[in-house]
Amino acid sequence: MNIALYGYGKMGKAIEQVALAKGHRVVLRVDHGNAGAAPVGADVAIEFSTPAMALGNMRLCLRHHVPVVVGTTGWLEHLPEIQAQVQAEQGSLLWASNFSIGVNLFFKLNRQLAALMQGQRPYQVGITETHHVHKLDAPSGTAITLAQDIGLHTDRYHGWALTDAPDAPKAGAGTEGPGTVPIESVRTGEVPGTHAVTWRSPEDRITLTHEAFGRQGFAVGAVVAAEWLVGRQGLFTMDDVLDGLY
Repeated sequence: MNIALYGYGKMGKAIEQVALAKGHRVVLRVDHGNAGAAPVGADVAIEFSTPAMALGNMRLCLRHHVPVVVGTTGWLEHLPEIQAQVQAEQGSLLWASNFSIGVNLFFKLNRQLAALMQGQRPYQVGITETHHVHKLDAPSGTAITLAQDIGLHTDRYHGWALTDAPDAPKAGAGTEGPGTVPIESVRTGEVPGTHAVTWRSPEDRITLTHEAFGRQGFAVGAVVAAEWLVGRQGLFTMDDVLDGLY
């Protein structure tokens, strides 16, 4: 499989190492020096650049009929436009806020627990996400996905808000009416990424936690997604990949 990499920072280089180890070839590496380069000769593109560059890269790949896997976050307000182009070009695009297989299983558990909490009014939810000091955006795309999924699976919550204390959300949140999911963003050291969803009642606490040990898990998931996407047509997420794998 010939791969075009859009974004050749730490994540792009980790993806390259995984791809080469699996017997694939990287035929294009795009960074600021050659921005806008077309994915000529590629079977699939993997996009891990910046929100400012991601839309252009996606559109470019779709115009060239090259399937594209997108790990960049911060562009989802444009998803309807991308979906329309996927349909118009009869192309294929797979996006996710996090490509780690473990995180996507974590997403599934989060949705299941949120549904179970629909009738458990004493429990209130909070999310904590911890990353390295070099990560400038807050909250993380993964935390936002967790919060959005909670809102989709229980009518007790709608939307999210940054807070200093997600484990002690505002009294009444999610009890009498829809509350926002509180998210605490911590930036410290070189932490690759830790996410915790906590449901707390006056009597006890339930916490789901995912801790990444490095970038390898994200890179492996991105390459697995690219392998899965080749030969398919449409707009997909990692849920589709996991359903296909298992």
